[in-house]
Amino acid sequence: MTPVLATFAVVLTFVLGTYWLFVSRHEAGEQRALQKRLRPQVDAARKSGLTITKSDQRERESRPFKRLQSVIDQSGRRLTVPGLLFMCSMSGFFAGLLVSMIVRKPAVVGAAGALAMMAPYWLVKRVATARMWKFEEQFPEAVDLIARALRAGHAFPAGLHMVAEELGDPVGPEFKLLYDRQNFGMALPDALRSFAARVPIIDARFFVTAVLTQREAGGNLSGVLDNLSAVIRERFKVKRQVKVISAHGRITAAVLAGLPPIVGVAQLVIAPSNAALLFSDPLGVKMLIGAAVLQVTGMLWIRKIIRIEY
Repeated sequence: MTPVLATFAVVLTFVLGTYWLFVSRHEAGEQRALQKRLRPQVDAARKSGLTITKSDQRERESRPFKRLQSVIDQSGRRLTVPGLLFMCSMSGFFAGLLVSMIVRKPAVVGAAGALAMMAPYWLVKRVATARMWKFEEQFPEAVDLIARALRAGHAFPAGLHMVAEELGDPVGPEFKLLYDRQNFGMALPDALRSFAARVPIIDARFFVTAVLTQREAGGNLSGVLDNLSAVIRERFKVKRQVKVISAHGRITAAVLAGLPPIVGVAQLVIAPSNAALLFSDPLGVKMLIGAAVLQVTGMLWIRKIIRIEY
């Protein structure tokens, strides 16, 4: 009976996953983009007292998923929170099913499923981190382009539009979203604050603070942006220098993290009978669990050491 249920679960998962991948995801793309652009206008209406009961209820229900949505937005991938959760659940299910065919230990199967379940989130998080690093590298060019547009006599929104048209991903799409939001009727200060919240780097906050301060107090915005661009470039130069200095620690962390799994796989290939004792003997299972806990603890400690705040 168990193989029948497993086959049914695999077939059902395959059918639902295929439908989501080729039908639902594409149909929801334009609607998702529209909702992303209109979300700030709904928030502004709610603050002014024009509340909508269903919208408020939907927002309260989605509060636990805001962090996931923020990571997805930073990654620039066309993905939804339910889609990411579906990928995580399917990854954990198939990994647990594969491990259960090799090892008949619930603890090992559960641990493998839990690790595989987190893999899609870690991948999206890594993509988001790389994208934000690239954004920070391109950001001074965007600030310089806005400053040149202002000196040429263009308005500030026109400078945003130039950045959206001239620069590529990820700076171009982010500024296009900023320009579209203020162009569709959202107040420019609110659009700038939303931009700073969406791009979690300190340089974006400096940019928003400088623009909002100039709008309230007056002054030469192009000169302020020129100075800001120079400061951002110097900060990024220091950031790269810190990355070079901490390269030895990061390489050490990668070696220490990859050595135990590689040695374990090598033992399974070279001497499978000896390695099987770790999975069949109760003491071996305890040793595996203890090794996994110590490995994670050591990696978190090394990460804290090599992570330099500046």
